[in-house]
Amino acid sequence: MNIGVMITATAETGDIAEIAHEVEQLGFESFYIPEHPVIPIDFKTVPPYGGGKLPEHYGRWMDPFIALSVAAAVTKRVKLGTGICLLPEREPIVTAKLIATLDVISGGRVVLGVGAGWLREETEVFGVNFATRWKLLRETTEAMRVLWTEKECSYQGELVKFPPVRFEPKPVQKPYPPILLGALGPKALERVARTYDGWCPAAGRPEALRQNAETIRKLAAQHGRDPGKIRIEPFVAPGDEGVPLDELKQYKDAGVDRLILFSQRDAVRMAHGRAMEVIHRLAPIVERAQHA
Repeated sequence: MNIGVMITATAETGDIAEIAHEVEQLGFESFYIPEHPVIPIDFKTVPPYGGGKLPEHYGRWMDPFIALSVAAAVTKRVKLGTGICLLPEREPIVTAKLIATLDVISGGRVVLGVGAGWLREETEVFGVNFATRWKLLRETTEAMRVLWTEKECSYQGELVKFPPVRFEPKPVQKPYPPILLGALGPKALERVARTYDGWCPAAGRPEALRQNAETIRKLAAQHGRDPGKIRIEPFVAPGDEGVPLDELKQYKDAGVDRLILFSQRDAVRMAHGRAMEVIHRLAPIVERAQHA
């Protein structure tokens, strides 16, 4: 089972190139960056992970694709992921160009975790109707796939539309970089099964994850898709001792392809310059996972 790590990249985090290089040297399989383009002042939406005040560093996050481009330049092996990219807040064609370019310069290492966003006020800053953001996410996903795979590209959705265009470069990965949905709940499982290449939720216990993964695969078959091609790649919060071996085995038995390590506690530390300390503390999980 592969082990990745997500870094909260801010101006205070440290040298992203140095951090990414060290992540690869320590044996992590993938390197992730999260996204929030802006945080509105005095927003009213309650954060989804228990309420309370949103951590201050959320308002300081770097653009994930620029940070991942820096990482691509100093690494050869690690996958480069977004966790998660808020596609409804991005223009589809320009975003598809960013992703294709990153896939080319990295030699085909891009993995896209995407989502519709939970922060209403942030979504609305970009002129997006919060009620239709899920449709916009799906249409953006479909439109990017068209741009990445067709010679003469056009798309006519309800929210995303463009006439035939020439679009290059195409991604190195064929047919295109994997797009995984980061979301929870019954509707999310249906959306994964219908549209996306996999599922990258903030994971709870392995048993619950296993049950949801089984549901996704059953739904995928009902949609005429190959259930075996649906990837399960959750974000998991490691404890003080990391993730124990028995828990790693449970995740593997649940059908997990990749665990991405991320916790709110470590996010604060990384955003304030302690990323190296965090990744060295988590590094033993990489070796442990080989015995799962």
